[in-house]
Amino acid sequence: MSTVFLAIGLVLAFEGLVFALAPSRLEDVLDALRQMRPETRRLIGLAALGAGVFLIWISKQLGA
Repeated sequence: MSTVFLAIGLVLAFEGLVFALAPSRLEDVLDALRQMRPETRRLIGLAALGAGVFLIWISKQLGA
């Protein structure tokens, strides 16, 4: 359960940095995402999901 809280905390910290340091750049990224086809956005999401699961797995292996 502590891993879940750690993951949520890391996501919130990263998202907070994006909003705090580059709010106008975030609007540009959202505009670029709106122009992409849904299939491309889905592929990017699946790649991010896979990378995240891989990083979690690696961190668990290094911590064990």
